[in-house]
Amino acid sequence: MIADTLAHTATLDFDEVIVVDGGSRDRTTEIAETFQVQSSNPLILLTSPAGRATQMNAGAAAATGDILLFLHADTHLPADARGAIEGALRDPACVGGRFDVRFDRPTRLARTISVMMNARSRWTGIATGDQAIFVHRLVFDRLGGFPALPLMEDVEFSRRLKRAGRVAALRATVTTSFRRWERGGPVRTILLMWVLRFLYWIGISPRTLARWYPMVR
Repeated sequence: MIADTLAHTATLDFDEVIVVDGGSRDRTTEIAETFQVQSSNPLILLTSPAGRATQMNAGAAAATGDILLFLHADTHLPADARGAIEGALRDPACVGGRFDVRFDRPTRLARTISVMMNARSRWTGIATGDQAIFVHRLVFDRLGGFPALPLMEDVEFSRRLKRAGRVAALRATVTTSFRRWERGGPVRTILLMWVLRFLYWIGISPRTLARWYPMVR
């Protein structure tokens, strides 16, 4: 998974790629180290305490660019990702954005779920990590990065980003894994996501919600 993502991302002409491992046991560091040696593309490998917010903030701290893009290990960007991001951020009012998402399974159910996710995101202005969130570095720093939450860090960051300026909802699509939906059952997973977001909206602690959110690798 991470090997395919690194190989794909290396073709997209980004200035730097940073991999932050949170103590995984799936050979992430070994694969990234091999990629460092074999590839001509610059890659920085970091380790940090586990947790998406912690890991993404660590990567952002090490980055040198003016634009930050946060990409999950199981997600592939479109071929024109860099141009699409730079084009969106030429608007002075735009502070960041996200891509539409599709799944790596060509089934009717997977397509239906992705259409629903994209429509919900466009209507609410809230993005999830699967949609490859990007942001101006200065704005990211001003917002304090991703909040130190065990769950919903992407939702909370999106809320803050909306208040900072216009957020681009790009029609270009990233392709992400459907494995969580397959393992948990599509209907059950949809209901779980809705319930968790509703409980978060009414004030239930993300630390409590994280107990009900199974980790799938």
